Amino acid sequence: MSRTYHHGKDRRIRVRGIRRPTDLRRLARALIDLEQAKAEAEAEVEYQKQAKGKRVKRQSRETGA
Repeated sequence: MSRTYHHGKDRRIRVRGIRRPTDLRRLARALIDLEQAKAEAEAEVEYQKQAKGKRVKRQSRETGA
């Protein structure tokens, strides 16, 4: 929908609002932060998998010895 509109037979054009340009720096920063958080979460999951695997190996060695 247009931001301007005509009101009846008035010849005046009224403006509802003015669109502000997108703040690209803020948008870029948000995207970078989002990707960083995603990478950290994936790394944490991978670390948990590795740590869990090491604990299982140690326990089986101790019980077998």
